[in-house]
Amino acid sequence: MPKIFQTLLAAGLLASTLAVPVTTLALTADPIEITEPNQVQFRSETIDGVKIAYREAGDPDNPTVLLLHGFPTSSHMFRNLIPELAERFHVLAPDYPGFGASGMLPAAEFEYSFANIADMMTTLLDRKGVDRYAVYMMDYGAPVGYRMFAADPERVSGFIIQNGNAYEEGLLEFWDPLRAYWADPSVENGDALRGFLTLDITKWQFTHGTQNPELVSPDNYWHVQYLLDRPGNQEVQLELFLDYGTNLAEYPVWQGLFRDYQPPALLMWGKNDQIFPEAGAYPYQRDLNDLEFYILDTGHFALEEYGPQIAARMVDFLDRINN
Repeated sequence: MPKIFQTLLAAGLLASTLAVPVTTLALTADPIEITEPNQVQFRSETIDGVKIAYREAGDPDNPTVLLLHGFPTSSHMFRNLIPELAERFHVLAPDYPGFGASGMLPAAEFEYSFANIADMMTTLLDRKGVDRYAVYMMDYGAPVGYRMFAADPERVSGFIIQNGNAYEEGLLEFWDPLRAYWADPSVENGDALRGFLTLDITKWQFTHGTQNPELVSPDNYWHVQYLLDRPGNQEVQLELFLDYGTNLAEYPVWQGLFRDYQPPALLMWGKNDQIFPEAGAYPYQRDLNDLEFYILDTGHFALEEYGPQIAARMVDFLDRINN
C-alpha cells in the first residue's frame, strides 16, 4: 500500500474497503417547510414554447411588484433587493428569453422583440393571477414595462424607474452605432455592435461611474459573459439591438399615457451612466405629477452601490401607493 494511504489510514482519515469496515448511517429528516416570506424560489413557465425562468418571493396575497431587468443581465441583478421587498410584498422577477435561466431559441426561430417580451411578461402575470402590480424598470425593462403599461394602464399601480428611458433626450452619442444599425440593418453595421458583447464592455457596464468599484461583485460580469458567449446568443442580442429602435416611435404614446393616467412614480437614476445618462431622467418631471425624484452618484447598475437605499425608498413608496 502506498505510504500516503498508510498515513491517512493511521490518522483515521481514509477507510480501506479491504481491511476497514465502513458503517453507513442513514440520515432522515422531515421535509422542510418554507415559511420565511423572504425565501426566494426559482420557478419557470413555458410561454410560447420558451421556458421563462423567474424568481418569486413573498406572500401572493400582498401587493405585487414586478422587477424587469436590463441588458445584459437577468433577475440576478435583483438578488439582494428581492429579500428586502419580500417581507411586505409579493415579488416576481423574470428572465427574458435569451437571458438568465430562461430558454434561448435560435434568433431565426423566435421573435426577439420588445413587444413580444412584453406580451410574455403579461402572460406570466396572468398565469400567476396578478391583477395589479407596481413595476421596477431598468434599461431594457423600461420598454418592456411601458409596453405593458400601454396595453393596460389601469393594471399598473406605480413605476420604479432606474436608468430606464422614455425620452429622446436620454439617447446621446453612445447610441450612434445603434442608430446606424436601425437606419441600415446590414451585416456590417450589425457586426460593428458585437464589441458591446465582450467581457471588457460587460465589466465596464457594471463598474463605470461607480464611486467604489470594489462594491461590485465580479460574479455579475462573469456569469453574464458566460451567457453572452453561448453559441447563438450574439444573434439574439443583435435582434434586440435592432428592435430597440422601434421603441422610439412609442415614446410619444407612453408620454401621453403618463399625462393621462398619472401613475405614481419613484425615480432613482445613476447620474454617471453613459448608456442612459442623467439627461434622460429629467423629462419625466414634465409628465408625471406624483414623482419622487433622486439622482444617485453611481453608474448604470445603481443597485450595486445603492442597494440598501433603493430598497428602503422602494418600501416606503410601495407602502404609500398601496394604502
